[in-house]
This record gives sequence, C-alpha cells and structure tokens, in this order.
Amino acid sequence: MSHGVPSRNWSYPTAIKFGVGRISELADHAKSIGLMKPLLVTDKALASLPITAEALAVLDAAGLGRAVFSEVDPNPNENNMADGIAVYLAGGHDGVICFGGGSALDLGKMIALMAHQRKDLSVWDLEDIDDWYTRADGEKIAPILAVPTTAGTGSEVGRAGVLTNSETHKKKIIFHPKLMPAVTLCDPALTVGMPKFITAGTGMDALAHCLEAYCSPFYHPMSQGIALEGMRLVFENLPLVYKDPTNLMARSHMMSAAAMGAVAFQKGLGAIHSLSHPVGAVYGTHHGTTNAVVMPMVLDFNRAEIEDRITAAAAYLGIAGGFVGFRAAIMDLRETLGIPANLTAMGVKAADLDMLTDMALEDPSCGGNPVAMTRENTRALFDACL
Repeated sequence: MSHGVPSRNWSYPTAIKFGVGRISELADHAKSIGLMKPLLVTDKALASLPITAEALAVLDAAGLGRAVFSEVDPNPNENNMADGIAVYLAGGHDGVICFGGGSALDLGKMIALMAHQRKDLSVWDLEDIDDWYTRADGEKIAPILAVPTTAGTGSEVGRAGVLTNSETHKKKIIFHPKLMPAVTLCDPALTVGMPKFITAGTGMDALAHCLEAYCSPFYHPMSQGIALEGMRLVFENLPLVYKDPTNLMARSHMMSAAAMGAVAFQKGLGAIHSLSHPVGAVYGTHHGTTNAVVMPMVLDFNRAEIEDRITAAAAYLGIAGGFVGFRAAIMDLRETLGIPANLTAMGVKAADLDMLTDMALEDPSCGGNPVAMTRENTRALFDACL
C-alpha cells in the first residue's frame, strides 16, 4: 500500500464465443489455436449423451478425429489425471478440449498442464500458493479449449482447477496462468439436458461465486460490478430454467452468470467455499449444492461485516428488507430448487466436525472471508449448518 491506495493485480483476458448453436464452430475454434489432433475430455455421464456425439461429429467432419477420455470422477483426483495423461500421450494429441461441467473442465486442464512436464514434478507442487506455479514449464502446457455444459463453476474462464487428493481426501486448487483456456465456447443449448438437481446445484454455485466475491474485503471494483450483476441474473433466471429446462434465454443468462461468477472471484471467496470443499472431498457431495446448503448460515456468520453491502445489493436486486430480505430471498430460492435444509440432510456426521474444521481452515478460500475464520468460530459455524 502506498498512501493507503491498494495495489492489486487484475486479469480478464478470455476470448468467449457465446451463442445458441455455436457448438457447430467447435472445429474452427480448435484449429484457430493450433489443434489438429485434440483429446476431448468429458465425464462418464456426458460421454454417452447426444450433445457429446454432436461435438465429436463436428470435430471428425473437420478431420480432427473423435478421441475421447471420460474416466472422470465427480470430484476428480490424481488417478483420473494419470489415466487421462496416458491416453493423451498414447494418442499423440496436441491439445485438450474440456467438455462438460466443472469436473471435466478441471480435469482436462490438469491433463493439459501435466502431460509434458518433467517427471519429478508432482501436480501437488503446483497448488495455488505464493508463486508455486513457476515450478512448471509454461511453454509445455498444451492448448486448452473449454466448452461448458453446465452453468455453474465458471471453470471455462478460470486459471485453476480443483483436484482431490485420493489419499488425504483434500481438495487442492492447482493454479497456472496458462490454464486459462485459449478459447471458450459457450453454447447455452448444451445445458438444456441437465438433470434438475444439477441445474439447481450448478446455478447456486454461480450465485455463491458472485455473492462471496461481492462480500470479499479485497479491492477490485471490476469484480464487484460483475458479481452484483451476476447475482441479479441468477435470482431472475435460475427459477425459470428449473421450471422450464428448455427456456434458452434464461439458460443463456445462467451461462453468463456462471462465467461472471468465476471472473468475479478473482476478488476472493470465503467461508461458503472453505466449508463446502472439505464436505465435498470427504462425503462426495455435489459442490454447488453444498454451497447452497451452507449459504444462509455463512451470511449470518458474516453479517456484522457485510450488512451495509448486502443492503445495497438487495436494493439493486429489487429485494425489499435489506439484509433480512436478502437472506429470506436465498431461503425462498433454496426451497424452490429443492436444496437440502442442512448438512445433516447431506449425510454429514457431527463426529467429523473437528476434522472438517481443520480442513476448512487449511482451504485457501477462508482468507477471503469478511470475518476472520478461527478454529472456534469455524467449528461453531459447522454446528450451525447441521
């Protein structure tokens, strides 16, 4: 800080091709970043669906082949990554098309990151801590094209991926500036077939990203504005797509909100994510749904620091009643979407809370929470979530 003026680093560089039906352009965008033999990385559930067949047909027709890797767990781990790298190298591929929800996008990025690094470099050496990313050779990261099929994580515009350590069950954020996809293709029509609970969970993930970025204490006015508008898009459009999955205008707004949330959280995340990450890693719960479950309790936890800011947001969002009205709107949205009432309903056991508290305090997200997270208050917050 000089003269009390904040000093921060900002980056918003993604090229996004947005529009219904633009999956037809997939091969053109792949070629534009030098891909002639891409590996399409997706998840098991998506691999057999028509949208994936369509994407592969577009690539095949342009002479780019139809190679797929789909052995991706809902919370992907280093074993999935090693299997994917083996397929990538055996096939002589020259880049990755990440196709799917957060799991497929994140794992595709990890394959592109690690396939050509020196053998003694572990992916865990590249955790998002200080300048650890400089341990990797940036020149050896394969080109990445991202195609989201959910509207939630925003991983398509991010420079990191989440990988679960299969031995410790801890989720780690792996970062490198070159993990930013060279091109992102956002076709809202790809999200129409999502199961309702995935529409709900991924949509609430987008809201959590916008809400936590908006409340984070760091200085980033660009993120602040994007987070606020992202929240508006979710409140107005998530109930619409949940009720009518084929509403393409509302699907488009949700796909925008997902990307906006991930752009905004450069400003920081907080307790919603630092609680949700360990619960997801230990119990295998859906990330966005877990965020939605703990959201109201975290609002209460942070109220003293965020009340004025939330009151301003509520006014913009057309929600009466300031902080209390905003919290009530979250509760209404959760009810509309069939979100579980608490962590107990998701299978979380009271006996695990000490372990989960330790994991939450290790999570990098807790540093962006408006109220400093301690062992005592974090344990009490977990109690409130049961």
